[in-house]
Amino acid sequence: MSPVHPPITEADLHAYADGQLAPERQADMQIYLTQHPDEALRINAYRAQTRSLRALFAPVLAETLPPRLVQTALPRSPWYGQRLAAGVAIAVVSAASAWFVRGHVDQTVALAPLGAEPALTGFALRAAVAHVVYSPEVRHPVEVSADQEQHLVAWLSKRLGATVTVPSLQPIGYALLGGRLLPGDSGPVAQFMYADAGGQRLTLYLTHEVPTGPNQPATAFQFGQDGKVNVFYWVDKSFGYALSGSIAKPELTRVAHEVYRQLAPG
Repeated sequence: MSPVHPPITEADLHAYADGQLAPERQADMQIYLTQHPDEALRINAYRAQTRSLRALFAPVLAETLPPRLVQTALPRSPWYGQRLAAGVAIAVVSAASAWFVRGHVDQTVALAPLGAEPALTGFALRAAVAHVVYSPEVRHPVEVSADQEQHLVAWLSKRLGATVTVPSLQPIGYALLGGRLLPGDSGPVAQFMYADAGGQRLTLYLTHEVPTGPNQPATAFQFGQDGKVNVFYWVDKSFGYALSGSIAKPELTRVAHEVYRQLAPG
């Protein structure tokens, strides 16, 4: 008689994504993911989040404790310094996880390898991470779908405190799927998602959280890369815009120019 295998649960999916699923469940999981491709995409998105998180905060965990903390620890016990270091590491990882889930990304960290296109920082990097997280979604790629575009625009305009315009990219081959509200560094930001006939997705990220100091990006287009995600981004008045997609730079350039034309017709 064949053994009865328990059904795959949400806990099993998370354990598999983290590489902690029991060996005896691996075969069941492979069969399940073959039969449920949408869940396989979700697992890939979770793993992308984990890789980004590790890349962002590994340098922090590797930092040496400040001498002031070490000196404070020495008089207490030989083990106190080690416990303090462990506590700091745990705190950093916990905080990093929370910030990542909320869409926060350190503005000074660059993920692009040496020799690649310019690395992303600030809101452009947050836009790339948001693209990686949501573009693979099958069931819930957006919060509000394109068939409720009027409601979507009114809702996001109210939350961002300014009139939001959704570019129409259908004439150049990209249909609006919808949009969502995301937490930014200090307030809400918006993300719109588009797809072409082949299912290739692009996201447009809108934020008020743009630099105001001497390092403020120029209004002209800037280009950067985070892994396989290419991003064109620019600042126009008080808004920052970032168009992200895993497509070739010339095609993304074409779409970015159309977005800019519609958002700043003057």
